[in-house]
Amino acid sequence: MYTLLASIESKKQLLVRQQPLSPAAVLEMQKECDIELTYTSNALEGNPLTFQETAEVIGNGTTIGRKRLKPHLEAIGHYDAVLWMRRLAVQEMPVTEGVVRELHRRIVAHSEPDIAGLYTADRMQFPEPPSSFPDPLSISEMMSDLCRQLERGDPTPLAAFDAHFRLTAISPFRDANGRTARLLMNLLLIRNGYVPVSVRPEDRKLYLDALAHGSLTNDLGPFLTFMHRQLDAALDEYIDGLRDLLPGAEDQQALPL
Repeated sequence: MYTLLASIESKKQLLVRQQPLSPAAVLEMQKECDIELTYTSNALEGNPLTFQETAEVIGNGTTIGRKRLKPHLEAIGHYDAVLWMRRLAVQEMPVTEGVVRELHRRIVAHSEPDIAGLYTADRMQFPEPPSSFPDPLSISEMMSDLCRQLERGDPTPLAAFDAHFRLTAISPFRDANGRTARLLMNLLLIRNGYVPVSVRPEDRKLYLDALAHGSLTNDLGPFLTFMHRQLDAALDEYIDGLRDLLPGAEDQQALPL
């Protein structure tokens, strides 16, 4: 883990030192990244839209033939939540219960408006192995504790990944807890100078197994290692993207690490 942490910090510092891009280039990079965040997060939860279909729904309002309406609405809602998350990340507003609930509200505002931003009143269950989430009557108190911890937390990836884990453990909403937790994590990463992290569908089993292991054993090691590796890879991709967009990119070699 030490080597992984050192790699992440060196790449973060490299980003700080790079020649700034034009506003148009920054927006271009962010838009592709935000579509990726929407596609991957929804795909983890069973949304059948591909990356390209997600981009078409978001960019053109396209209706994909033979696909149900709900996946389209999930794409629209999640992308709106990503844009709001980015705006919030550059502000000094603390991450309160209201912020987390607003993230959730935006994610499901189009697809499940009846539960948008509302804590669940029903006890939820893991399908396998048999275990339960916290009592719904404890959710408000647990969420308050989480947000107090965020206010005191260090500006590190570890704090962002821990917030993700804790929110999924509480699962305060009837649906979209994972999507909300991933956006909360990325809000904290961006605010603290890192890049957002996507969990791709092909990594779904590793990701869910690591979350389940942490929940059952209170050992977050596998989950934290997995997420730090995802961040390290995301930084590589972002650096490559910067290289491609810088003036004279076709004549440059890879940015040195």
